[in-house]
Amino acid sequence: MAVHELTQEQARRVAVRAQLLDAARPTDLLETVRRLTFLQLDPTAAVAPNAHLVAWSRLGSSYSPAALDAACAERSLIELNALIRPAEDFALFRGIMTHNATAPRDQIPTWQAERRAWVEANDACRRDILARLRASGPLPSRELPDTCVKPWTSTGWTNNRNVTQMLEFLSAFGQVAVAGRAGSERLWDVAERVYPDDPIMPVEEARRIRNERRLRALGIARAKTTQMPVEPADVGDAGEPAVVEGVKGEWRVAPCYLDDLDRFEGRAALLSPFDRLAHDRKRALELFGFEYQLEMYKPAAQRRWGYFALPILYGDQLLGKLDAVADRKTGVLRVNAIHEDQPFSPEVTVAIGSEIEDLARWLELEILYSR
Repeated sequence: MAVHELTQEQARRVAVRAQLLDAARPTDLLETVRRLTFLQLDPTAAVAPNAHLVAWSRLGSSYSPAALDAACAERSLIELNALIRPAEDFALFRGIMTHNATAPRDQIPTWQAERRAWVEANDACRRDILARLRASGPLPSRELPDTCVKPWTSTGWTNNRNVTQMLEFLSAFGQVAVAGRAGSERLWDVAERVYPDDPIMPVEEARRIRNERRLRALGIARAKTTQMPVEPADVGDAGEPAVVEGVKGEWRVAPCYLDDLDRFEGRAALLSPFDRLAHDRKRALELFGFEYQLEMYKPAAQRRWGYFALPILYGDQLLGKLDAVADRKTGVLRVNAIHEDQPFSPEVTVAIGSEIEDLARWLELEILYSR
């Protein structure tokens, strides 16, 4: 198979197109999630919760968070491992869940075997939780019994959080599922009442399809790279091989995005720090020359760009960060700074200003620029 030779500009355009951030905005929420493969849930809401912010950046101010809530309530979208995914995608995970729950321990990762051993040591608690959920679910974790005889031991915040850990592990084994939320609190139920009853797909076939879908969502990615929390950033042998001018190593590219790259039409967009276009910081630096760190955990004096700075996209370039906070008590979107990685042209300044105005309209806030 021939190796595609791409310029950095072409590679960026592939990535932007794949993430539905070019000029051709999508119009349907469910189709948008299917293309992106998921929306990541995160409790930080300095501007807006991540899942809503990612949807808004694609669909614009016509997007209503209530639409996402409704899709989850009717189960066209489901929550799986802190990600909102199309319900039909559960078939791609059911096999690995079953494998991790039932395969001999020497055939699963050591950390999975250790978790399964802890669940088995507390089998009475597992059965108590499942019985309570079957009788009265969905329920929050605080309403479920802790009858563990062996506490969960950790050096971190999960230490002795027995019910929470039991639910997490049973979710990974496909026995319980998040059925909804009351605010930020998860409501749990038995899995068969939440997930579609699709046939179990062979693990390797499911992995291949997930890699293909991930590449379609990213456009261009490494075959193998550093493991990312929540969702991988690599795609195995999906797609076709490519090299990018000025960047070391081989990539995999989804060929469906390679046509008419010279006629690419972009737009301005404000992105969540968890947005997949920029979430792989190494890829963003290699393809876009874009340096970024999420600075919410740094002392204020050490921040360069802000607590929850939004990456700024214009066309096929990531060229700055917006330091803004939604102050709902005072009804304002407080714009602390617009950091320009390179000086904005008048055209870019106007376009980014329009996006900030659209963000404020969507949030139903007034804009307040800090001086």
